[in-house]
Amino acid sequence: MGNPLQALLELPEYEKSARGLQYTPREIYQQPETWKTTYQRCFDLAPELKQVLRRAGIGSDHPPIVYLLGAGTSDYIGRALAGLLRRRWKTDVWAIASTTMLTEQESVHDPAKNYLWISFSRSGDSPEGVALLQRTLQHHPNVQHLIVSCNRDGKMAELCRRNPDRSYAIVLEEATNDRGLAMTSSFTNMLVAGHCLAHLSGLSEYGDILDQMIDVGTRFLPLASEAAASIADQECARGCFVGTGPLRAAAEECALKLVELTAGNVVTVSESALGLRHGPMSVIDSASLFVALLSSDARRRAYELDLLEEISRKDLGQLRVAIAADGVKDFHSLVDYPLSLNCPAGFCDDYRPPLDIIFGQVLGLSASLKCGLMPDCPSPGNTITRVVAPIRIH
Repeated sequence: MGNPLQALLELPEYEKSARGLQYTPREIYQQPETWKTTYQRCFDLAPELKQVLRRAGIGSDHPPIVYLLGAGTSDYIGRALAGLLRRRWKTDVWAIASTTMLTEQESVHDPAKNYLWISFSRSGDSPEGVALLQRTLQHHPNVQHLIVSCNRDGKMAELCRRNPDRSYAIVLEEATNDRGLAMTSSFTNMLVAGHCLAHLSGLSEYGDILDQMIDVGTRFLPLASEAAASIADQECARGCFVGTGPLRAAAEECALKLVELTAGNVVTVSESALGLRHGPMSVIDSASLFVALLSSDARRRAYELDLLEEISRKDLGQLRVAIAADGVKDFHSLVDYPLSLNCPAGFCDDYRPPLDIIFGQVLGLSASLKCGLMPDCPSPGNTITRVVAPIRIH
């Protein structure tokens, strides 16, 4: 089959425009290269970022509670980062969707405690994110803010410039500000920025990890694209994605990419490997795609392999896929598509979401085309839009 993603990139410009392929294929393909730029951006900002974290209390004897905020895809960034930041910063770090925080802030905010809110937003114009930042800057002086965005002209970045004593914005390069509806390179680059924050005390250590990620991602792109195109050709009507730890967030993002790029023609669900048994397994029928992102942690992987064996024994699903960091020997016979990222030995799950999500992105792209949609704008009637429409703030 060759490399279907490369074939889309090589189409004439008029055909890309007519088929809604001007942005999304390129934005998926560019990711490993743009990760270098995001790392360099954070490296250059490191002195200021260290000052921001010190001001918030990170590294002190009384560190703040850290909330990671975002809506939709941006929420999954926080979910993928929470464990890594919790361990490296040695403080409470929790991912809370900004859509939840807007309606439930009173139940998770203690005026007697100090907080650092890290908000992720591609556009910086998410109505929930803007409203939360405005309200908290005005009414909650015990909260410091750090914004990670891809749009220097967004409202959140502007609010940070107007309130430099309590907020700071990391604005990534314009190339990461995806023009397509689906967040792809913006998702992985904001994740890489989060990795940089976790490693801010020694960024060169993360630089070595990122070099490995770039190499793995570059080699995995054509393999994932070929598998995704083959799977899309078989027209599964449902998709079920599972992962554990930070890979649970990657599974959620894979599920979202498939449902939004197919405008809901493929219905998706995501769960943890253990959580799937508690009801959600009932969605896996003879027209379903089942995808497992397998952990490199031995204990987590044991549970995931047990689930794969059960799925296989019960003959559930039309197609089964599993993705692992290195090698497929222990699950090759249990799935139709055994995929390996071919990471270096001992590669940690914390750094895998930007790699595993590549499969979800190219699968969404291939399935979108199979549905006869335009991937750059796949939502008929603008049911969903690139930037969520303004809402009434109460």
